[in-house]
Amino acid sequence: MTPEPIPDFPSPPLASQAEPIREKWALVRERIQQACVAAGRSPSTVNLLAVSKTFGPEAVLAAAEAGQRAFGENYLQEAVGKILALESRVPRLEWHCIGPVQSNKTKLVAAHFDWLHTLDRLKIAERLSEQRLAEQAPLNVCLQVNIDGEDSKSGVAPQDVLALAQAVAALPRLRLRGLMTIPAPAADFQSQLLVHQATKALFDQVRSQLSSPDDFDTLSMGMSADLEAAIQAGSTLVRVGSAIFGRR
Repeated sequence: MTPEPIPDFPSPPLASQAEPIREKWALVRERIQQACVAAGRSPSTVNLLAVSKTFGPEAVLAAAEAGQRAFGENYLQEAVGKILALESRVPRLEWHCIGPVQSNKTKLVAAHFDWLHTLDRLKIAERLSEQRLAEQAPLNVCLQVNIDGEDSKSGVAPQDVLALAQAVAALPRLRLRGLMTIPAPAADFQSQLLVHQATKALFDQVRSQLSSPDDFDTLSMGMSADLEAAIQAGSTLVRVGSAIFGRR
């Protein structure tokens, strides 16, 4: 199979993007802070992942100049193009793969990313462990959980999470960090909260049974529409895209 070409991104004038992105990023940070206060939590316990999929390097640069450091990408070829375009301009950005990973694309994740949120098969974990270079820091991984059992959604079933977590934690060159979920949309705050609380309970259960639980510290849960409920339930990382970068 011929690999997809790495896209050549246009470079619109930074001034046309920077101010709106900075303003939207600040509003999202304020939402997170208010949600933490409502939940009785310190804002320092919740990290923001800016989902920059489909937006070019200049949009990422604008968010980085506002203070954002962690960026989430779904499409691997697109992401690698951005990573390569920005690595000399903005060092120390943190790149998170939050899209599905096929076996023939694991090398891209192992080579270019700091985090993977969507691990749901031991086969993929083993390939990533083999392909991560010894001179690189271990790849941080979260297990994607299909918390509400949707047939069309990726993720490991809740009852299978512990066994997969124990197997992944034993692999070299990977660092098991926690769980990630993308629950079905819920109509109201209480419905959102219930499904997020179920994920938090699973997270706590798995953590209590790992031989090295200290690394298991990340609950990647909550997006633009439900971040308040996710934070109330215990999320440590929310994934926000359109509220920062605009509509796709």
